[in-house]
Formats: sequence, structure tokens, C-alpha cells
Amino acid sequence: MELAQIRLLVTDFPACYRFYAEVLGLTPQSGAAEGPYEKFSPHAGSAGIALQDRAMMAGVLPELGGAATGHRSLVVLRVDDLDAYCAEIGSRGATVLHGPAPMTERMRVAHLKDPEGNMVELQEWLLLRT
Repeated sequence: MELAQIRLLVTDFPACYRFYAEVLGLTPQSGAAEGPYEKFSPHAGSAGIALQDRAMMAGVLPELGGAATGHRSLVVLRVDDLDAYCAEIGSRGATVLHGPAPMTERMRVAHLKDPEGNMVELQEWLLLRT
């Protein structure tokens, strides 16, 4: 078994597309900026983040038709230099809600939200496991 992607159900597809492509700098697979689906890949690793139009999925699973409430997900991205990355995405319109700050002795983190309110955690690993 292999993790292929984390898929986020969104209602404002174009705003979320711009956030993951232009603000976070992830690479879109097809360039489908209007949806209803797009997968984004980081510069390293094989897993990705995908966006899916919530209304389209509600046609398959009717219980998804209601408004999303609460925090249902936390997307975690590892970066090499947390301070530099936060400054970079801040210049592209991201608002960091917390951090960069230590989370444990092994990592520093920062948190922000995408346009749909999904939480994104940025991690900088300080010590690797031995």
C-alpha cells in the first residue's frame, strides 16, 4: 500500500488552487485552476495534496453536500529553512497564524490556513532520529 495523496474537499476551488500553487509553491499536475480536481506535488517526495470540488463529490456521496464545519484536516509540509519559507510565502500573501516556533526539541513549526480554513503546518526538522 502507498499513500497517493491527501485530498481536500473545497468550495472555492480557484482560491484554493492559487493558494497551493502560487502561495505555497507546490507544482500543479495539470493546471486545472478552475477545477474540479487538481493534484499538487512538493519538490521532493512522492505524496501529494489534491483539491476536489465539494459539490462534485456530493453527487457521489450526498452527505458531503452540507457546509464543512470545524477543523477536519491538518496538512503537514516539511521545509529546510522555516524562517526563510515563512518570509517567502508571506510575501506571496500567506498569513502565518503561529510561529515559527519550537514544537519539540526535534522540530520548529508554523501554522497557517488555506482559503477554505484547512490548517497547514510547516515543519523544520532540527534533529533527525538516529
